[in-house]
Amino acid sequence: MSLIKKTENYLCDVINACGYEVEIVKLEKSKMPEYGQYQINIAMQLAKKYSTSPQEIASRIVDSLDNRFTNVNIQGPGFINVSFSDEVLLTELNEGIEDFNIFVDHTENPKTIVLDYGGANIAKELHVGHLRCNIGEAVRRIITLFGDKAISDVHWGDWGTPLGLVIREIQEMYPDLPYFDVSYEGEYSKTSPVTNEELAVIYPRASKRKKEDEVYANEAKLLTERLQKGERGIRALWQHIVNVSKEDSKRVYDFLNCSFDYSYGESDADPYVEPVLDFFKEKGVTQLSEGALIMHVKEECDTKEMPPLMFVRSDGAVSYATTDLATIMQRMQDFKPDGIWYFVDERQNLHFEQVFRGAKKSGLVPETMDFRFLGFGTINGPDGKPFKTRDGGIMSLKELIKLVRDKIEPKIKEDIVGKEREDVANKLTVATLKYSDLLPSRKTDYIFDVDKFTSFEGKTGIYIVYTTMRIHSLLTKLGRKESLACIPNNETRDILVKLTELPKVLTSAYQEITTNYICEYLYELCSIYNKFYANYNIAKEECMEIQSTYIALSQLVYNTLRHLLNLLGIEEVEKM
Repeated sequence: MSLIKKTENYLCDVINACGYEVEIVKLEKSKMPEYGQYQINIAMQLAKKYSTSPQEIASRIVDSLDNRFTNVNIQGPGFINVSFSDEVLLTELNEGIEDFNIFVDHTENPKTIVLDYGGANIAKELHVGHLRCNIGEAVRRIITLFGDKAISDVHWGDWGTPLGLVIREIQEMYPDLPYFDVSYEGEYSKTSPVTNEELAVIYPRASKRKKEDEVYANEAKLLTERLQKGERGIRALWQHIVNVSKEDSKRVYDFLNCSFDYSYGESDADPYVEPVLDFFKEKGVTQLSEGALIMHVKEECDTKEMPPLMFVRSDGAVSYATTDLATIMQRMQDFKPDGIWYFVDERQNLHFEQVFRGAKKSGLVPETMDFRFLGFGTINGPDGKPFKTRDGGIMSLKELIKLVRDKIEPKIKEDIVGKEREDVANKLTVATLKYSDLLPSRKTDYIFDVDKFTSFEGKTGIYIVYTTMRIHSLLTKLGRKESLACIPNNETRDILVKLTELPKVLTSAYQEITTNYICEYLYELCSIYNKFYANYNIAKEECMEIQSTYIALSQLVYNTLRHLLNLLGIEEVEKM
C-alpha cells in the first residue's frame, strides 16, 4: 500500500474519531506549495453536513494529527496544508528502491477484461492510424499492474467484401491458378502466389475498379460468397493472403512492442453468426423493416438520433454489427470476461453504442458487463490534416517509422556502430513514436512534428530514455547499493515528494484508462532529477551520509523511470 493510501486511511480514522462520519478522505497535491506538500479539503464538505464553521472543523482535525506531518497549517476557509516529515519520507521511500509495488494501490476487485486493439485489415498495409495500437498495449500493461487479468486480441479484418475484391484482382493477374478451378482435386502450393508488396497495391487497385466497373464488383461479391461458403480453392487462396499479410503486420507490431494474447479475426466469429442471429430472433427483439432485419435500441433519454441496430441488410448481407455481436458471443463462451474494451477510431462511437445496447437488451451479456468504447483521435501532419506522404497518399506506418528513424540515426554517437547502432536507433525510434502517441489525451487529434518529437530535449521519449540511461550509467560507475539516510537540501526533498505523487498518477491512469498522466509525470520527474544532477556532483560528494542518500535517490528514480517506461512499452538503451 502506498504512503498516500496509508495516510488517507489514517486521516479517515482521525476525522471519524473527531466525531465526523466520513468513509473516504482524499489527500490532494497542494495548490499552494509554499504552505505545504499536500492539502486536505474535507472541512468545507463536513461544515455543510454538520452546520459548523469549516475553520472550527479544520482546527479540530489539525489538533488530532500526529508527528508524521510537519508544517501543518490552515489557509482560507478551511484548507488544511501538511508536509510529510523527513523521517516518513525516508522510511517509506527506501522501500521503493527495490519494490516498485509500494507505488501501486492494487485493485481490491480484480476483473477479467478483453482488450480489442490493433484492428489491422488483411491485405492492406498498416497506416499511420495503426500507431494507436500503443494505447491498447499500454492499457494492457497498466491494468495488469493493478491486478486485473487482461486478454488482448488484435481482431483482424479478414472477412467480407475487401477480401473478395483482393481475390478477384488476383484472379485477374493470375487466371491459371488452380484455386479458381472448382474441379481441381490436387494439393495446393504451400507458397503464396502473391507477396505482401503485391498485396499493398492489389487492394487499392481493386477498390478503385469496383467503383468504376459494376460487373467486376459483382464478380468480387460472388467470390466473397464462395469464400464464406467454404469453397476449398478460394479458402486456400484466402489463407495464403491472410498468412502473408499477418506476418508483415506482426513484424510492425513486434517492432512497436505491441503484443496480443490472441490473433483472432472476423473469420473466427463467422461460426457464431447464425447462432447469434437465432439468439436475437428467439428473444423476440428483432423485426423486419423494408427487407432488413433490425432491432430498435433507442432509449427515452436519448437526446441524439439513435438508428436501429441492423443485423441483415435488405440484400441478405450480414452487417458489421452482427459480426461484432458474434465476436462478443465467442468471447463470452471462451473467456467469460467482466468487461470488453474497444480501442478504435473515435468516429465509430455510434456503431459500438448500438452494439453494446443490443447485447445488453437481448441478454447476450449480463447488465453488469463493462463495455467500453475507448475511441481515439487522429494523427495529423504539420498542416493539421491526416498524415500523408509527399505525393498525397495515406502514409503507411512503415513509412512513418522510417521517417522517424532517419531523423534519429545521425544523432547517435559515431562510436556506436554495427548491430549495436541499429538496436539503439530502433529503440529510440520506438520511444519517440510511443511517447508522442501516448502523451496527448486519448481522444485528442494531434500533430506529429517529427523535428520536435526526435529532439533530445523537451517533452520527448528520447529525453526520458536519455535521462534513464544517464542515471543507469552513473549507478554502474559507482557500483554500490545504498539507502536514503538524510534529506540534505530542497532538491532532494523535491524529488522525494514528487515520488509520493506517483500512486495518484498511476491510479488516475488506471481508473480513467489514459496514458497521458504517466507521460507527463515521466517528464516532470526527469526534469527535477536533472536539475538536482546538475547542481550536485554525486561521485565527488565528501560526506558519506549525503553521498549514500544521493546514490539511493538515483537508484529510486532510475527504478521508477524503468518501470514507467515499461508500462508504455519503451525500452532502455545503454548508449546513445
